[in-house]
Amino acid sequence: MAGDGTIGKACDVLEQVAAFGRPVRFAELLESSSFPKASLYRFLQSLTNQGMLSYDPDRQTYSPGLRLVRLAHSAWTQSSLAPIARPILDALSLETGETVHLAQLDASQVLYVDKRNAKNPVEMYSEAGKVGPAYCTGVGKAMLAFLDDDRLDKAISQQSFHRFTDKTLTSEEVLRADLARIRERGFAMDDEEHEPGIICVACPILTSGGRVLGAISITGSTQRMDFDQLKKWVPRVRRSADQIGAEAEAWRFPEGRKDRMQAS
Repeated sequence: MAGDGTIGKACDVLEQVAAFGRPVRFAELLESSSFPKASLYRFLQSLTNQGMLSYDPDRQTYSPGLRLVRLAHSAWTQSSLAPIARPILDALSLETGETVHLAQLDASQVLYVDKRNAKNPVEMYSEAGKVGPAYCTGVGKAMLAFLDDDRLDKAISQQSFHRFTDKTLTSEEVLRADLARIRERGFAMDDEEHEPGIICVACPILTSGGRVLGAISITGSTQRMDFDQLKKWVPRVRRSADQIGAEAEAWRFPEGRKDRMQAS
């Protein structure tokens, strides 16, 4: 973010505070900060004065401020698929009884936008608001597979290809071959590639013009099922993805607005 000057540096500090997931002391921030002590302190003071951070004088800790929370909530409701998809996720979760994920791409990684737990929940990494890898998750690969060539090249260049399990795809060549199969069949699979014992099927959420908006998945545990059992839900997941895509287009471009745009 060097090219963004002071604003970019302040955003770096905000992200650093948020990344701790708990109130954090100045000394802890300084240990992992790229800024000198005086600069870091100045950013923290400015962000606190603006309500973007909150400072607890008794514990001497910083945490995200109420103003930041309000802005995040506004961005979440206006730009994410969560409000549109909520009833569709609820229906899919109720029908299948399995874990349902809604995700979007954020800087070529997976942002879990929403989640419904299974009737018999299994502990797993994903939670709404968390960021995960795209190259070894069902929702991630479902989105990557339907990007245009330029966006796909950029996204693949930003993957870490870290090996999480023995089944993780760890090279661009293997990933591209898998993405080709996903495009052909219309859905992605995660065969314990990110977490041992966790499998899923996922479908992309697309506009009518084929632009990727996000992805939706059903996730299960190998302790209770295999892929044959999980894949029976693919048509239902695909219908849900198509419905979310259609609702998103209708929500963003209501008929009255379409007419005005065409008239102009």
